Amino acid sequence: MISEWLSRVGSAIPRGFSRQYILSLLKEHPMTGKEIIDKATVQSGGRWKPSPGLIYPLLGRLLDEGLVSEDKDGRYAITRKGLEITSDLESFGSIIHKQIDVMMRVGNVGKLMAMDLIDRVITIGSALSSNLESMTQEERNKYREFLRSELKKLDEQQATDAAREKADVE
Repeated sequence: MISEWLSRVGSAIPRGFSRQYILSLLKEHPMTGKEIIDKATVQSGGRWKPSPGLIYPLLGRLLDEGLVSEDKDGRYAITRKGLEITSDLESFGSIIHKQIDVMMRVGNVGKLMAMDLIDRVITIGSALSSNLESMTQEERNKYREFLRSELKKLDEQQATDAAREKADVE
């Protein structure tokens, strides 16, 4: 996924991406800062080589926010709070992917709309991921409920579209 995305955006990594990327890696298993840098380099085919000057201060902020913890060997692990935030962002990402899927079915116009939407979503997603820690629990609950309701709408629309396609075939 990351290599496909990087091929589209080149070396311009949007604000907030590194933060979410680190959290998603740490969901897999604890890692050191060097392992995070190496993994990013390998996954991007060498197109993105995050510097220690990016990764270690970011890990420090994630520690301060309680999203990750560090063990005595210098390995970082995601916390329950970090898991909650990544879950919320993954739900948001799922909504966007479903919307893009629908637009791509429309043809070239849909593709242009999708590309524009992707650019806008990256900006919005980066702003959200950078500010989730400053949201109150009530704001997070409202945000979570909004994402769930949007997913439900998309699922219902997808079921309706599938039923129409099936009826058209018959």
